Amino acid sequence: MTADRIGLKVVGFVFAAVTVMVMITTGMVVKGYADGAYSLDLPEQISGVR
Repeated sequence: MTADRIGLKVVGFVFAAVTVMVMITTGMVVKGYADGAYSLDLPEQISGVR
């Protein structure tokens, strides 16, 4: 029974760590779009080819 609780704690910690990493990455991407570092333009518009 103790091994089950220890295993669940490890699995919970892994899921929590992954969740925090995804939240940080999402925040960085959103901040990049807000600052204008990224754009949603089509490749033709960026290169100037018509």
